[in-house]
Amino acid sequence: MEKLYSAPVFSVSPDSSVFEALQTMQSKFVKRLVITEGSKPLGIITERDINKFLEEDKTVRVLDEIPIKHLMQKNIVLITDGLEDDFYQCSSKMENLKIGSIILVDKNGDLSGIISRTDIVKSYANIFGGKYLVKDFMSSKIVTCRKSDSLKFALNLMNQNKVSRLVVTDENGIAVGLISTNTLLTHSDYFTKGNTRSRDYLLPLNNEITVNDLLEEKLVTIGKDEDLAKAASLMIKHKISGIPVLDSNQNLIGLVSKTDIVRAFSDVIPHERLKMKYKEMY
Repeated sequence: MEKLYSAPVFSVSPDSSVFEALQTMQSKFVKRLVITEGSKPLGIITERDINKFLEEDKTVRVLDEIPIKHLMQKNIVLITDGLEDDFYQCSSKMENLKIGSIILVDKNGDLSGIISRTDIVKSYANIFGGKYLVKDFMSSKIVTCRKSDSLKFALNLMNQNKVSRLVVTDENGIAVGLISTNTLLTHSDYFTKGNTRSRDYLLPLNNEITVNDLLEEKLVTIGKDEDLAKAASLMIKHKISGIPVLDSNQNLIGLVSKTDIVRAFSDVIPHERLKMKYKEMY
């Protein structure tokens, strides 16, 4: 049977430190880890969970003294590998429960894989061209910061709004880039300078470094009337999880994300089934 997921699953024990979890994420190029006791999944941890915890935690503990079990999400969804119906079931669970992944276990309950939003997005891009437009599923609520803002301000804004990315604008409100939790991790002193015990690994206290200093690649955008499948393809091609949406005058009017693609996937199958039923009736 063809697997629904394309990426390998990586795990750490609940007693592993935040330091060890971050090292694993960076070395394996992943944004989430499954927490396991032996081979049994107990929870999941993401980059955003760690960023939020470390910003809010006021103790003096360093990164290698904080057990990951204190941060992990326990509301995991398990599906028995080999018994999953299809991507529709997975996308529906992600949408309804507001989660970013579904864990697969074998018949003994041991961890065997993970299905992420990226897998759903890749499948949507390949299967559902011409079904929906970007404007049908984009979010009009855009959380922005200016390129001159400090990293501390950007991090606070992400956590306050419970988002993993911000659209970066210039002084005239024109979108010039994106900054995400992954951007902060990749460019932090924590990894680039090997300062493994520092609590300031996200550089929030260094006011000389601004958001603009971390903008490297050209901004990927899409028009509101373009195919949603094109947006999904761009996300996979550029390894990004959100794309600013522009109107015909190149004004920023929204953001389309992997979460929006998952929502579209959960909608498209029932709609197609209703169409087929209608055709059979008439």
